[in-house]
Amino acid sequence: MKRRLLLLLLPVGFLGLALFFYQGLSLDPSQRDSALMAREFPSFDATTLRDENRRVDQTLLEGEVTLVNVWGEWCPACKQEMPQLLELADRGIRMVGVNYRDTREKGMQFLSEFGDPFEVNIFDPEGELGFDLGVYGAPETFLVDADGIIRYHHKGYVSPQDVRERILPEVEKWR
Repeated sequence: MKRRLLLLLLPVGFLGLALFFYQGLSLDPSQRDSALMAREFPSFDATTLRDENRRVDQTLLEGEVTLVNVWGEWCPACKQEMPQLLELADRGIRMVGVNYRDTREKGMQFLSEFGDPFEVNIFDPEGELGFDLGVYGAPETFLVDADGIIRYHHKGYVSPQDVRERILPEVEKWR
């Protein structure tokens, strides 16, 4: 009797598990909400990309609405979104970069070639700050309010449409 019940439950359990995994295949990880939404930007203490002797911490993000963009020289989408980031900086939006899992030389070469919209670039060669932010790939952009609270998280490439429909309205909302 127990064996017959087990033989009946095994296919039912397998089918349930297969349906669960099948549903997961249709989920888009870029649509997930950030666990840090409405929380303080994570504490950090790091050097800047341009000056290995200059240290910055999370207080850098206080006092003014700031877009924090996580980027890397190795990231093709980061190159594609640079014109939009330059446009945002030209509009007077404060930008801070996080040079993620890169070398200083490659990061500086990238900025020289594609432009530098950032007031400061935090150097994160080991990805520690990226990990604390929950970054799963560059580029990712965070809107931080004047109190250092994360108010918006954009995953992936910032398109011209994203600037118009998402980024600018969020910046204005929190200014």
